[in-house]
Amino acid sequence: MKKKSILVLLMAFILMLAACSNEPASNESNDDPASKDDAKVEGEITVWVHPYTGDAAKEEEMWKEIVANYNKDFPDVKVNVETIPWSNRDQKVLTALAANNGPDVFYAIPDQMPQYADVGMLLELDPYLEDGDLDGFVESSLLSTTWKDKKYGLPILQEAYTFFYNNEVIEAIGEDPAKLPTTWEEFDAWAAKAKEKGFYALNYAGGGSMNGTIYPWIWQSGGQVVTAENEVKINNADSVKAFEMINNMYEKGYIPEDSITASNHNELWFGGKMLAILGSGIDLTLLQKEGTFDFSIAAPLKNKEQLTYGTTGMFVVPSNSDNPDAAAQFVKSVTNAENQRIFNTVTQYIPTQEEAKDIFDSNEHMKQLSTYTQYALPGVIHPKGRAIMPFIQSEVQTMMAGDKTPQEAADAAAEAIEAELAKP
Repeated sequence: MKKKSILVLLMAFILMLAACSNEPASNESNDDPASKDDAKVEGEITVWVHPYTGDAAKEEEMWKEIVANYNKDFPDVKVNVETIPWSNRDQKVLTALAANNGPDVFYAIPDQMPQYADVGMLLELDPYLEDGDLDGFVESSLLSTTWKDKKYGLPILQEAYTFFYNNEVIEAIGEDPAKLPTTWEEFDAWAAKAKEKGFYALNYAGGGSMNGTIYPWIWQSGGQVVTAENEVKINNADSVKAFEMINNMYEKGYIPEDSITASNHNELWFGGKMLAILGSGIDLTLLQKEGTFDFSIAAPLKNKEQLTYGTTGMFVVPSNSDNPDAAAQFVKSVTNAENQRIFNTVTQYIPTQEEAKDIFDSNEHMKQLSTYTQYALPGVIHPKGRAIMPFIQSEVQTMMAGDKTPQEAADAAAEAIEAELAKP
């Protein structure tokens, strides 16, 4: 792609971020995408990754092994792997692409992908995908790599948020760790018993991301926030049930008093004052490290649906890559089962290739957690998914403070989202 074209796209995107606009720009397609069977892939590519662990030396060896596997099929491609910090990654990518010296492949998360794809900054990967290329992936992991029915990335890692229970608290309320709640009604019954015995039932970080607070409840109730077609559904009957659930837990004291603005409840949890937390693999690591009490992991709760939140990490190719064929093939290679085993053994994330989950065969808890990615949604996949979060958070907080009913809070959130989507 010519430098002038990508600059136009990037200027449009930067304006979109600043003014929260949603005007799509055209995406130039590459002619004759290459597969390893019908064209020679050669040249050089640069891959931007992040520090996924605290061990830089181990990660360097990991990438050497992954690149070596890629070069078995494409020996004439030189791969330069560069590690960039997590902080300000959006700005760094945008600045580099605007200067026409950005990477050929980079790591992205679900709320970045649709923003980039919607203004034509990403290469469509469908022309590079052959029969069977997607067969091994967990179906839910592909949701975040797709925008308007086009594939713009392939996933390498997933998480799955679910309930972790303190077995000592379970026994204190007269219940059995072998019979954990599976529905909203069952959990509510346990929550009431926990309250009676002086425990909180659950954490609720109202000052954090909606992904770890109200969104899982919305999805479980059968609701949605906003669709790719800009249909706002956060205030429909199903979604409002999630607002009611949160409000009910707060009014009854099932969640802590500071839940409106809290960032976490780790002190209460590790102090043995809480029945359960909604957590992920990071929380599992902390529990195993702390060793303060026995715990059990439950499947995500179900109301109308059995769903939860779990981020997806993916690799994408910018539309102005100097070597799109080699870059696309690298994305396919780095996310295949063999390389996912290498990557996720080091990083301890959950592979998105089903067969690669065998890396957890000797880790009982991670093996169990990895089975729940089938229920994991990666958030609100929309170019404005990140921008609308503060509106929702504000209305949920107002509801919890007692100033609005659940329906009023949901209606106000819907109004704010619609106004955001209508901005020119």
